Amino acid sequence: MGRIIAIANQKGGVGKTTTAINLSACLAELGKKVLIIDMDPQGNATSGLGYNKNELENTVYELLLGQVSVKQCTMQTSIENLYLIPSNVNLAGAEIELLSINGKEFILKNETDYVRDDFDYILIDCPPSLNMLTINAMTTAETVLVPIQCEYYALEGLNSLMPTINLVQTRLNPKLDVEGIVFTMFDARTNLSQDVVDSVKSNFDKNVFETIIPRNIRLAEAPSHGQPINTYDPRSAGAESYRELAKELVKRG
Repeated sequence: MGRIIAIANQKGGVGKTTTAINLSACLAELGKKVLIIDMDPQGNATSGLGYNKNELENTVYELLLGQVSVKQCTMQTSIENLYLIPSNVNLAGAEIELLSINGKEFILKNETDYVRDDFDYILIDCPPSLNMLTINAMTTAETVLVPIQCEYYALEGLNSLMPTINLVQTRLNPKLDVEGIVFTMFDARTNLSQDVVDSVKSNFDKNVFETIIPRNIRLAEAPSHGQPINTYDPRSAGAESYRELAKELVKRG
């Protein structure tokens, strides 16, 4: 049975989608069969894997509305072992359309249950806000992986996310737990980056990944070429860091 991990942070610009794409690709590189579900209406994980999100017919939006099955909207990417349920701007209207549906918080979970045994890992890229899409991701997932940027307001975003995880755990998904916190955009030239790392570790030490993702220009370039970093520039510092993160995740079991 595959492990399901939601990648979430209510603060935008923290490397959430970058982590979803590249962690998924590096897990696939290790021989794991991986599904990434793009739950963000911006569809950046979809375009970051080389798809024109505006030309896709079967997306997570149609899945949530019951118009297609989970297998009908699952696409094999150009990366071996990596599959995608895509998203586009249509997903922005899903929350309103789901209001009258009973059990709307569990639609994604119910659909994902059909394919869970087909994958080693299912990673869900969440939108940067608390809404019905994020709640669906968290009722589906076993754990939440939290990327945080090494900047001044990092703890603010983290402190707003933890009550959300606890609320979902209490009311909807008692098995939900924190997978870990991943530092992104680390700049070794600044004291601030290290201060953020030290501050978070002092509060959340047991759940902090050892791997730290550096600020890296090749990581920023890769999405515009529709590739994860391990195929765009396999020898870059960004690629090596996400490979280490994938190994650490697998080692954790």
